Amino acid sequence: MMAYVEVHWSLQSVFPVLTALQLLPLAFVGLVMAQRSEKTGIWMAIAGSTAELLLAIYLYANFEQQQSSMQFAEFASWLSPLSYHAAVDGVSVLFILLSTLLLLLVLIYGLTFRHPLEKKELAVILLIQSSLMVQFTSMNLMWFFLASTLQLVLVGYLLKQRSTSAQTDLAMSRYFQFMAVGLLLLLTGILMLGWNHAHAHGSWEFDLYELARHPIPFDLRSVVFFLLFYGLAVRIPLFPLHGWFPLVAEHGTVAIAGVLLIGIKVGAFGLVRFVFPLLPETVMQWQIYVMAFATAGIFYAALLALLQTNLRRLLAFAVVSHTSIMIIGLFSLEQAAFQGSLLLAVNYGLAGAGLLFVTGMIYRRTNTLSLNKLGGLYDRLPLVGIAFFIAGLSIVGMPGTPGFDAAHLVLEAAIVRFGALPSIAAALGNVIAAGFILFAFQKAFLASGTGQAPYSEIPPAQPVERLITTALVLILLVTGFYSEPWMELLDASLQPLSALFNHHG
Repeated sequence: MMAYVEVHWSLQSVFPVLTALQLLPLAFVGLVMAQRSEKTGIWMAIAGSTAELLLAIYLYANFEQQQSSMQFAEFASWLSPLSYHAAVDGVSVLFILLSTLLLLLVLIYGLTFRHPLEKKELAVILLIQSSLMVQFTSMNLMWFFLASTLQLVLVGYLLKQRSTSAQTDLAMSRYFQFMAVGLLLLLTGILMLGWNHAHAHGSWEFDLYELARHPIPFDLRSVVFFLLFYGLAVRIPLFPLHGWFPLVAEHGTVAIAGVLLIGIKVGAFGLVRFVFPLLPETVMQWQIYVMAFATAGIFYAALLALLQTNLRRLLAFAVVSHTSIMIIGLFSLEQAAFQGSLLLAVNYGLAGAGLLFVTGMIYRRTNTLSLNKLGGLYDRLPLVGIAFFIAGLSIVGMPGTPGFDAAHLVLEAAIVRFGALPSIAAALGNVIAAGFILFAFQKAFLASGTGQAPYSEIPPAQPVERLITTALVLILLVTGFYSEPWMELLDASLQPLSALFNHHG
């Protein structure tokens, strides 16, 4: 691990852009709360989120893609072992761009609500954005954990506030049970890492580089690996730790919370940032078992998706199924597989967000997401239907979408590492996925409607809804046909990680 530390050490920043990314949303929290009306508050929140996206673009524009070192590093030694150490590589930059874009779309989507987002809810969304910036920039595992806890509690608040079902209590109960267990596992694993450092060197430490300099004893490695892995897998969500998600999707959420939960793959980021560099031998030891569960998860979730009559539950199982493909890529432990898996995470974030926004638009007009009661919506909502179709194809990984190149990289790497069987299984899972996505599109948009209200009474898409759907369609198509910049962004940053596994292999 010393070689990884030396190659991947941080280049310091002149301008504290990472601190600005973390603190800018907090400044706009105060401005939002100072407004007298919710309408003014949401425009202030949109302004803040736009400024955050521009700052993320500045970060991307000034990032040196040929450097394998972490960049824009910021240090503060106070309050050890909670010392402040922030830095980014291409992986971080990619996730920062994704999260700032989706948070801006979430706030714009809020303009379409019959009951405007309250100032407290706007403040919560901005706080979530700040917590995400901490998670994507921190090199300290304890800061990552604290920001994760804050984010999940705040998302739970939004779930509760904007529930659309009488069974909200059950959904919230499952959400907090699973998340609490995941956070407890994650915290226990982090504390064991800190204790190991204290036992060997007399001081507690949670900084990634300090921990990577000192090997973990053999008898602790598997325990720490599973604590960290399961703690993050709950959030991804990965089979068989996904039980909270279909319930929350059906009963406890609107599109906003869903985007914040699954559109931004913090769990996948945590694996690449912390678990793989700290425990390479253990990752290789258990990779075949993780791959087996992921392969089973592809078919399990895909078959359950085919049985669903509720559109949100169907999309929830689609997410679980395709997340398993991403995990197969990550645990292939090769450069191309890392690139493909992280691009899949971004693809699922964009496509999943698009599908969730569309379901929200449908629900507001029909008061149902039952596929047996929907149909014929394309005549009234053609642009919404096109957005659903393209986002669904992107989930499947069709040519022209960002999932295409990413899925091929994953499948090729899986063949090299595991042989043909897992790749065939993943490909068959994609075929099933195409089936249930196209089935949902046909039932909701093309089939004859049997809903309670005449479809002539369904209002057409609002200008804001057209803006959101058009933006998502264009982003998916542009990134699909022009994926080279994102490949290049990840390439040098992932070289030290892939070299680490080549060395141990």
